[in-house]
Amino acid sequence: MVRAKKHLGQHFLTDLDIAQRIVNSLSSDYNKVMEIGPGTGVLTQYLVQRPDVDLNLIELDSESVDYLTAHYPELKGRIFYKDFLKLDLTEIFSEPFALIGNFPYNISGPIFFKVFEYRNQIPEVVGMLQKEVAERLAAGPGTKVYGVLSVLLQAFYKIDYLFTVGAHVFNPPPKVQSGVIRLTRNDVDALPCDEALFVKVVKAIFNQRRKAIRNSLKAIPFNREAIADHEFLTRRPEQMSVNDFIELTCMIQANPIN
Repeated sequence: MVRAKKHLGQHFLTDLDIAQRIVNSLSSDYNKVMEIGPGTGVLTQYLVQRPDVDLNLIELDSESVDYLTAHYPELKGRIFYKDFLKLDLTEIFSEPFALIGNFPYNISGPIFFKVFEYRNQIPEVVGMLQKEVAERLAAGPGTKVYGVLSVLLQAFYKIDYLFTVGAHVFNPPPKVQSGVIRLTRNDVDALPCDEALFVKVVKAIFNQRRKAIRNSLKAIPFNREAIADHEFLTRRPEQMSVNDFIELTCMIQANPIN
C-alpha cells in the first residue's frame, strides 16, 4: 500500500473514469510518452493498454517506485526514480516526447517552466493540476490570472482547458479543485527576438503587474528615449497580448544603450 505523502504533494486520483478521460486526452501523434508522478498507477494502467504509447515513468517517491515495479513488470528499465525538475530530459529521450501526469500541486509551476525550457523536445502535454494554476496557464490578456507562464507558454503552445475535477475523487482530498489542460506545440520554431531577453522582459513586467510597463522596465537597460512615446509603455501587463510582448522585446533589443 502506498501512502500519500504531504511533502510530495500527493493526492491519489480514485475515479477511474476520470483517469481514462485524462489518458484519452493524449493524442496518438507521439509514440514516446513520459508520465510524471504516476504514484499508484491510476493513469499508468490505461497508458500501458495503448499500443501507440512507448511509456516511461518518472517518480520521486521510493514507495511508489517499488509498487509500480511490482505491478508493471513490462515497464522494467523504464521506471526512473528521479526528480523531474533536476533531470536532463535528453538522458531519457533523444527524440520528441509527450508528457502526461497528475502533477503535484506544489511543483506544478516549476514543471511548466521546465516544459518551456524543453519546448522543442516536448510537443504535447496533458496534465491535471490545481484548477487556478490550470486556468492561469490557459488565460488570455484582460484577465486577472494572466501571468508570466501564460505568456511564455502561449508563445509556443496552444493551451486548452479541458475539464474540472472535484476534490472528492482524490485520496486524500485536496482543499482545492483540479483542472485538466492540454498543451499542443504551435508552428513557431523561434521568436523574432532574443528569447532570453523575452523571458526577462515578461518576468520584469509581471513582477510589478500593478504598474504601467514604463515603470516595470527600469531594471532592463536599453535606450528608453527611442520608444518613449510608444503606447505599450502606458499599458499594464494584462493589457498586453503574447505578440505585444514579443514586439516590445524586439523594440528593446533594437535600441541598446550606446
